[in-house]
Amino acid sequence: MTKSKITVINTGGTFNKVYNPLSGELEVAKDDKSLEEILSFCHNIDFEVLNIISKDSLEMNDDDRELIVKTIKDCKNEKIIIVHGTDTMDLTAKYLDEKIKDKTIILTGAMLPISINKVEATLNFSQAIGFLNSNIKIGIYISMHGSVKNYKKLIKNRELGKFLEK
Repeated sequence: MTKSKITVINTGGTFNKVYNPLSGELEVAKDDKSLEEILSFCHNIDFEVLNIISKDSLEMNDDDRELIVKTIKDCKNEKIIIVHGTDTMDLTAKYLDEKIKDKTIILTGAMLPISINKVEATLNFSQAIGFLNSNIKIGIYISMHGSVKNYKKLIKNRELGKFLEK
């Protein structure tokens, strides 16, 4: 049996935040511990995990997005999941859409850190895995709250605190 191959590019965001008992604040972790438990149950997939940025997405800029583009272009895998903060996920998706035409990319994240609530982050990440393993077209997608759609069709409703279809 040939295992599916997926590259996970971890850029930070709320998904990765952990409580710092010294400062009393949630901080973006600089490792992939938030993914380890999920990945440990994925026996039919070979994952390549790349931790390239550890930022809240509100702090991300086009230099960070260019690093994401370079990382994707250097990837051998055609299937990619990007763990990203939800506030600027749409901006990064648009940026990638302008520069990458030969890979299937799904951005995902969470409104609550996985260190606080495992359900939402696990759901969003797991949906991305399942979607990548189905017969889909090359493109840029977002996986959030029970939907995986082309990034142009999902939008974060800041008043409700969730992603909805446009």
